[in-house]
Amino acid sequence: MEKVRRITSFSVDHDFIIPGIYVSRIDGDVTTYDLRTRRPNANDFMDNLTMHSLEHMFATYVRNSEIADDVLYFGPMGCRTGFYLLVRNADNARVLEVVKSVLSKIANEATEMFGAERKECGNYRELSLDSAKAESARYLSELSAREQTFIYPTE
Repeated sequence: MEKVRRITSFSVDHDFIIPGIYVSRIDGDVTTYDLRTRRPNANDFMDNLTMHSLEHMFATYVRNSEIADDVLYFGPMGCRTGFYLLVRNADNARVLEVVKSVLSKIANEATEMFGAERKECGNYRELSLDSAKAESARYLSELSAREQTFIYPTE
């Protein structure tokens, strides 16, 4: 039987991760960002409504941002402690600025829940603009509380 290699994200000690933004991996010109909104294994997970709602809002706004042409993917982590953002030709400072701008728009300016109709989403009944706004404000506060180094903590 072949030995299976561990994927990069499983090699990071999750006991030390705090909310922030981290470079998870770089593949050629594509950078995978770990947008960690919650501390792993702290029993403070996003509920599905919040995760789904923020996914809709953030994905729409980031694909309409100044880095829109370089955004390849935005989606939730199965563990419900954050999201992955894949960006081509990424500049960390610029990506952080865009992430903060998107979160601010959701928290302070959004008036419409994107993708909230049956024809647009496979679970359109489970969306809440208020939940997306609250989570955006929460995560923006975390990102603003300390300098973001983009490097996972090791202790």
